[in-house]
Amino acid sequence: MAISPFVDYVKIYFRSGNGGNGKVSWRREKYVPKGGPDGGDGGDGGSIYLKGNTQYWTLLDLKYRKFINAENGASGQGANKKGKTGENIVLDVPLGTVAIDDETGDIIGEVTEHGQMLMLCKGGRGGKGNSFFKSATHQAPEYAQTGEQGIERAVVLELKVLADVGLVGFPNAGKSTLLSVISEAKPKIADYPFTTLVPNLGIVRYKDFKSFVMADIPGIIEGAHEGRGLGIQFLRHIERNSVLLFMIAADSENPKKEYQILLHELSQFNPELMDKPKILAITKCDLIPQEDQKKILKSLQKIEIEKVFISAITQIGIDNLKEVLWAKINSD
Repeated sequence: MAISPFVDYVKIYFRSGNGGNGKVSWRREKYVPKGGPDGGDGGDGGSIYLKGNTQYWTLLDLKYRKFINAENGASGQGANKKGKTGENIVLDVPLGTVAIDDETGDIIGEVTEHGQMLMLCKGGRGGKGNSFFKSATHQAPEYAQTGEQGIERAVVLELKVLADVGLVGFPNAGKSTLLSVISEAKPKIADYPFTTLVPNLGIVRYKDFKSFVMADIPGIIEGAHEGRGLGIQFLRHIERNSVLLFMIAADSENPKKEYQILLHELSQFNPELMDKPKILAITKCDLIPQEDQKKILKSLQKIEIEKVFISAITQIGIDNLKEVLWAKINSD
């Protein structure tokens, strides 16, 4: 069975490097038989960072790396030589990666920009050598510090897809078809539920060389917030979309009820999603007569949301949809 190249969840045990020990040493040269302390400091242990990279779109590279340890700092030496600093580990991750402490559940941080560095585990500080402790009243300290221990922690990395527009709808609402028509993305399309098993991203070209990113999220079913269907496995990807485009097929038996179910699932998963700008697209409008479109609008008249009729196959309403989406993305 082939392994999906899309991975949006990994758990890894990290350990930053220990700091090197300080050195107890004395200057001993031919003409300086009783020199003072010259023990050097230990080097700092290596730290572990995440780094945002727009060339990455999945956590696949980290899927099989269960343990990641940074290098320890080296101990100090005589002649005031500091120990070598442990090498840092920098892990490239896609934008939208959230780091969560597995033990406490606390969010360590989020990577949302290219080149952004997020520290997961700081390396231990190197210990001071005995030369550091020399003073006017204490000429010959016979002790040095041990290096600090590195940090060990299990961290869960979750990817939440970053996009300007997120497509929300039941399986077979036409989300993948729309994405394939409106962008350069080529998602798998078929006439059965859950064709889309992973989020797909596409860049939608707009006027004057402008563009925006659209994300096709796997279809939602009633009870998704409780884990039914694909459950919350992909609901979290909707959290990072600026605008939510709800999609309901024109030949649906009850468009109003479908919209209310979708809205309910999102609100139960994360109430903050209700504050996002929303648009409702009635898809596959080429399959119904004009009269039925009026009936659908009438059934939805009490729902305060901008509505657009589209057909990805015949291109009906596609330009208008782009206009509406662009305005919503750039509205205050």
